[in-house]
Amino acid sequence: MSTNVTMPSMGFDMTEGKVSRWINKVGDAVERGQVIGEIETEKATVDLEAPVAGTLAQILVQVGETVPVSTPIAVITAAGESVSAPASPAPAEAKKESPPPAAPAQAQPHASVASVAPTVSTNGERIKVSPLAKNIARAEGIDLAALHGTGPNGRIIERDVKAFLQTRAPSAPPSTSPAQAAPMPKPSPAAVLTTAPVSTSPAQTPAQLVAGEQPLSKMRQVIARRLQESKSTIPHFYLTIEIFMDEAMKLRAQLNALAANDAEKLSVNDLIVAACARTLQKFPAVNAYFKGDKLEMHDVINVGIAVSVDDGLLTPVLHNADKKSLKQIAIETKELAARARANKMKPDDLGPGTFTVSNLGMYGIDEFSAIINPPESSILAVGAVKKVPVVINDQIQIAQVMKATLSVDHRIVDGALGAEYLQELKKLLENPVNLLLAY
Repeated sequence: MSTNVTMPSMGFDMTEGKVSRWINKVGDAVERGQVIGEIETEKATVDLEAPVAGTLAQILVQVGETVPVSTPIAVITAAGESVSAPASPAPAEAKKESPPPAAPAQAQPHASVASVAPTVSTNGERIKVSPLAKNIARAEGIDLAALHGTGPNGRIIERDVKAFLQTRAPSAPPSTSPAQAAPMPKPSPAAVLTTAPVSTSPAQTPAQLVAGEQPLSKMRQVIARRLQESKSTIPHFYLTIEIFMDEAMKLRAQLNALAANDAEKLSVNDLIVAACARTLQKFPAVNAYFKGDKLEMHDVINVGIAVSVDDGLLTPVLHNADKKSLKQIAIETKELAARARANKMKPDDLGPGTFTVSNLGMYGIDEFSAIINPPESSILAVGAVKKVPVVINDQIQIAQVMKATLSVDHRIVDGALGAEYLQELKKLLENPVNLLLAY
């Protein structure tokens, strides 16, 4: 019996995807869950896994072709079985993605430089490159094989392309159009999970500010579209609360001292994710979607965690977060963030989420208001944990305080309900031993 491998749906707003790579060839034996290819969406490149074990009998959609979600893209047969006729060929509207047209005024400064940015090196190995870096390299006619990546696992990122542009700048023609200038610096990331800043070489010369236009990457286009949609269609309101984190920080230190390895060590964000998920069990409306004249309730709690990547923001999802131990949350959150930054996310990483946590505390931000991630109804914006003087029992004491702001969809959640959620969250984080209890 043959099984169609279809273009997966990764996110409620995904309508199509592009086959960026086939790892296996026709005739290869594959196992269930084995990665057989890669799919490129507007925001990430994700692994394509075989749904069953068998033989890869047909590849229906070639590398570079874009097809709608659920379109058959390959066929896997049982061992020894043959396919007598093509199974569900890809639709005629499948399109081959071509490089974006060059700006009219842009000319190639070196005839020897490739006109496109290939993502496969001369020895046949795939070049790891972020979407933004690839777009800039393509626009500038840079051969990616000539670059050295400084990102995670040797990945080529934006600053690598900019550095290469600076090294060849002296030999460029004296008259250049704005479109040929070095790209403007990217905006500050909206949220991160790690306290480690992006490392830069001390000898690296800052990019010169040059007027001009820079095309948006696909990821940035998606971010712009979704956030504009959220802010213009969802009636946001905001609630901020102060949480005493002394006990939570003590618990974190104690558990980290017992951790078997770094993967098991808790971050402050891990405690917050755990507390948010446990609190959502008591407030199902905060975990719901607005659907016109009805609410879509959920029997699962999937917490999205905002992660800054080289050219934008991704929100990988921790599924069933309320049922996971602190150790599980610590390990899985690190894995989610690593896959997001390496552009190697799995389909499940992209959702669906029911609630999101965005943390800027590692930047020293006291508080901020986040924009809701549709179709969710709420997002929690977390600031830094700081030692500040407070009045306790009419005495001035030093306490570790964190501010958290809940952005809420007023169509679903009213002010009192949102306040009650934050009160319960505060109670749990100020008495964090309850996070150790199994649910």
